[in-house]
Amino acid sequence: MHDRLTDIYDRLLERYGPRDWWPADSRFEVMVGAVLVQNTAWSNAEKAIRALSEAGLLSPQALRSTGQDQIAQLIYSSGYYNMKAKKLKALVEWLGERDDDIEALMAEDPATLREDLLAIHGIGEETADDILLYALDMPVFVIDHYTKRLLHRLGLAPEKGPYALYQRLFTDHLPPDVPLFNEYHALIVTHAARVCKKEPVCGECCLLSLCPTGKART
Repeated sequence: MHDRLTDIYDRLLERYGPRDWWPADSRFEVMVGAVLVQNTAWSNAEKAIRALSEAGLLSPQALRSTGQDQIAQLIYSSGYYNMKAKKLKALVEWLGERDDDIEALMAEDPATLREDLLAIHGIGEETADDILLYALDMPVFVIDHYTKRLLHRLGLAPEKGPYALYQRLFTDHLPPDVPLFNEYHALIVTHAARVCKKEPVCGECCLLSLCPTGKART
């Protein structure tokens, strides 16, 4: 499995090049983006982040002191804006209990910190892992619907299953390397957006020779 996953990674990297993900000016901005990108395209989340930045609200303290309704209006572009405003408020309240010391979070045990994040309103496994990997530089592999789709089409995992099943495919067979996990996940997202779509463009796929689904379609 290690060789198979490495081959997939190498092909994706050769095709798309380094993704330099996650685009943000601070660790806190990454955390905010992880909430805002839920159930929407990154471009929509990015607009919401820009609106928060222009309003001077890209800090835990500023968001805590701002009304939920005002936050919701600013993040309208991200969709589900009322729910996401509530989630952002919950996140910054949690950070406030830790003195807003994001650097200190990086010294905590990843498994324990993950459980703490999952206890925050609106933070699920994917969002928690986005925060751990991209904001806090912890070697946690992020699983999203793009990754599940790709693994299923490649014949490496079932179409539906628990989050941990897909995550273990990577963490059990690849070294716990933050840059690797970061780049791999970003490459999968890029590939899914451009080629391995809901209706895949198999003829343009750099993984076609490895993919039973693509071979059957072509």
